[in-house]
Amino acid sequence: MSAKPMKPGEPPAPGVDAFRGQHLELAERQVATEFGHAKVTVDEAESPLGWLARRRGRSGRALIEPHQYQAGEKLRADFTWAHLMPRITSNWASPISSERRGANVGEGAHITDAMIAARQRVHQALDAAGPEFGGLLLDVCCFLKGLDDVERERAWPARSAKVVLQLALDRLARHYGYAAQVKGPARAPIRTWVAPGETFRVE
Repeated sequence: MSAKPMKPGEPPAPGVDAFRGQHLELAERQVATEFGHAKVTVDEAESPLGWLARRRGRSGRALIEPHQYQAGEKLRADFTWAHLMPRITSNWASPISSERRGANVGEGAHITDAMIAARQRVHQALDAAGPEFGGLLLDVCCFLKGLDDVERERAWPARSAKVVLQLALDRLARHYGYAAQVKGPARAPIRTWVAPGETFRVE
């Protein structure tokens, strides 16, 4: 899922006025949907991971590696597909208030197979990350909390959240099968098909 930065002077995306577009870091991105891939406009400044991926440390390297960013964005995409974000407004579509029947009663009528699969992927990813990292990944990747907010809420020392987040993203990336470098066996066997009675020969 790659992002294409908007060119200077390019008209803002539909639904984004010119003034608001000046204060956003807009980019076009291809995302997977139930109906195939679709082009969407996103604000790259919205995600703390995007900010970390674009910033360089004293060594000149990005604050998080591409495979770490990819893992965090995959968790965020599944979280979004799963519709796990807490609802902060009333559900006016239902004639019966949620207080009378329970907050989650009736939700099953709107749950699709894609949502169920996404929820399973989120739970599997958080289980793989472990309880020590799961909450941090939810805060940063899914609820888009900044590292300063995480440190303040958890009473962590300054600049410690970045180190813990890198460890959490590494574990998440291993779960998804992402790695900084792809390595294979030094002498991988050559597999091919030949007709009966024939031999394979390398010139």
